[in-house]
Amino acid sequence: MISISTESFNGYGLNRIFGFVKEAGFDALDIAMDPRTFDTIDTEYVKSLVNEYKLPVQALLTHTTANEDDVIHAVEMAKEIGTRIIVVQPPKMFNFKYTKWLEVEVPKIRQREDISIALQNATDETFLGVIPEHSMNNINDLRKFKHAALDTTRVALKHDDLIRTFELVKKFLVHVHVSNLKKGIGYALPDEGILPLESFLTKLRQDGYKGAVSFKINPKFMQVGNHAKMMKHLAACKKFYEDFYVKVPVVSAIEAKEDKEE
Repeated sequence: MISISTESFNGYGLNRIFGFVKEAGFDALDIAMDPRTFDTIDTEYVKSLVNEYKLPVQALLTHTTANEDDVIHAVEMAKEIGTRIIVVQPPKMFNFKYTKWLEVEVPKIRQREDISIALQNATDETFLGVIPEHSMNNINDLRKFKHAALDTTRVALKHDDLIRTFELVKKFLVHVHVSNLKKGIGYALPDEGILPLESFLTKLRQDGYKGAVSFKINPKFMQVGNHAKMMKHLAACKKFYEDFYVKVPVVSAIEAKEDKEE
């Protein structure tokens, strides 16, 4: 299932974003919940758009400033609109209360509500160039959280190897945000940059990844505001997904074993 984050269209209202994603032929979208953009946290309004456009919300992404109440609100919205994935950001380094709550309470919520709450890999932001800005900020933390979301730009900005990172978290991976790194700037179009996204998507497919592939593109690279160019970029993202994911043959475990033995 191909999806795209509403963050790719910053500057437009949620109604128009639903329209663009539907027009582009995507299967779903991700809603980045932002307390400054009321439409994104209004459950009834979002539900009305889902019904109007017949376009599901694949994931809800909580804001970088989210707290316990925001996650609970995301869970309640997810239940109303039929979303099965919530992506949370690593807490700020000294927000011990929220960090502990995520570690202790999220597993209980998952079990009670049958909703995946996934931790996304952290940004490369630091204090004084040394201390990470976020706790729960490394691969081991993603594995311990049990449900992981991977942002390819963040992997690149931390100078980590994308394929190796995937191998380390694939057992726990439920959501992927795809974008490239172009001249040191993140969230570029998939075919413009240094990341081996063709190999990455192919690897996802061959390894039996079951979650959504979601694009998250900087609105400047998407050329938001110019409808014709924006739709052209959306079409290119869709083709990239189809060429390097959908059309990749899936080899069964038995076939893989036989090939290895030969």
